[in-house]
Amino acid sequence: MNTIEIDDELYHFIAGQTQRIGESANDILRRILLNKQPVAQQSAVSAVVAENSKSGQKVFDILSKQDLQAELSVVGRFLIILSALARAHKQDFAQVLEIKGRNRVYFGRSDTDLLEAGSSTNPKQIPNSEFWVITNSNTTRKKMMLTEAALKLGYSAEEAETIRDFL
Repeated sequence: MNTIEIDDELYHFIAGQTQRIGESANDILRRILLNKQPVAQQSAVSAVVAENSKSGQKVFDILSKQDLQAELSVVGRFLIILSALARAHKQDFAQVLEIKGRNRVYFGRSDTDLLEAGSSTNPKQIPNSEFWVITNSNTTRKKMMLTEAALKLGYSAEEAETIRDFL
């Protein structure tokens, strides 16, 4: 097997394409680039997607511990978790726009929204979503943002803590 180097943005895109827990980057790239997936697996994925759209998918169905462990930076893991939340809750994810600090906006629909709301926000787009988040806050603040986002999206306090602890 060969090794290739990719930048963080591309890595986050690939991680955001995960369709099942434990799916490797190689499997994701094979599916995307070569459109190759065993017929049985295609059917299984289609069934899971259909079931999740009926029953309401949770972030635990999308998030891969392997991808989180592979990401060394806190900001990278933060973006991966937010991307999984956005994918699992496409219809409701806009609720995170309500999460704000005393003098700071944490989420926006563009980098401009966040840049106008304060200095040194270092906005980054949440992979595979139309939303942006500030990334210059400390790890404790990022954990609080994840907890609040999970609670707004309907997770229990215990589930929100689990999501927070992925960081």
